[in-house]
Amino acid sequence: MYSQPDIGTNTTFICPPCNSTCDDAIHDRPGVCAHCNMVLVPKNKSKTIAFYLQDGVEVLDFAGPMEVFAYAGYKVFTVSEKKEIIQSQRILNIMPAYSIEDAPKADILAFFGGNASAASTNPKVIEWVKNQQDVHYYFSVCTGAFILAEAGTLDGKVATTFHDALDDLENSYPAVDVRYNVRFVDNGKVITTAGISAGIDGALHLVAKLQGVNAAKRTAYYMEYDNWQVGDGLLLTTNNPYTKTLSTEAFIDFVGTYEYKKGTEIVIKYNPDDGLYVLVNNIPYPLYHENGDIFSDVRSEPVFFKRNEVKEVIGYSLEETGVLFKKLK
Repeated sequence: MYSQPDIGTNTTFICPPCNSTCDDAIHDRPGVCAHCNMVLVPKNKSKTIAFYLQDGVEVLDFAGPMEVFAYAGYKVFTVSEKKEIIQSQRILNIMPAYSIEDAPKADILAFFGGNASAASTNPKVIEWVKNQQDVHYYFSVCTGAFILAEAGTLDGKVATTFHDALDDLENSYPAVDVRYNVRFVDNGKVITTAGISAGIDGALHLVAKLQGVNAAKRTAYYMEYDNWQVGDGLLLTTNNPYTKTLSTEAFIDFVGTYEYKKGTEIVIKYNPDDGLYVLVNNIPYPLYHENGDIFSDVRSEPVFFKRNEVKEVIGYSLEETGVLFKKLK
């Protein structure tokens, strides 16, 4: 249903980090890791993300995006002012992997709410943010936006934050164009989100920017995050991953009953909100449009639909030149 970015003709694939031996394995095609059953991701799309966490950080602010980025194949590490135990919401003890003195370079810097003033009013932390070189993206959730604002990263840009902190951000940082009632704001290189659960939406959006919307949809499906409204944010950038490539009428071509393995049948249906999905034993599984008549499933395996000489869909195969499963009606 949506356009996909070019991942390159010689792309290799890796397993999302899971602290197992398969983390180091390299694959020559998309699919699923045989060891941990995770969907493989393009190696050249993987990013390193530094999660700056301060004492009192909100759990879901960072845990939601961490789940998104980890499943999408990014290498996430935690940083705090000091390499000492911090506490999230007076419940969860966290030992940061690095301090600002020894943290490695990251492609993406991420900041979160929950006592964010402990970081935004700390000159050492702000100096560390300013000194980071060649950052591809800045990402904040909730009042983590105050850290970026204090570092000057949001000057002249549009931003949002937690609903109870919007007025404070606007009054404290007049160089920032603060927006109300938006789930996230994408300035191109800087993404800020509203509070807590909105961080999941912003993280899925960043995955869509980097890997295509199908990768983000697979991540949301894996997380069973059913409330994600695709692209529901303020996009102030030309890099829009949500450009439709097929019309509703075009999707209807694929709807019908088809042969399946071992003499069984499947039914493919269309929903304007979710696109194509296949019913297997009455369980719905989404199909994601890649290009032309090629789709992919939740495991990133391709589905090749076939047409006859008058352009009618007559079936599909699971390999480009594989066995044809016929369309029955």
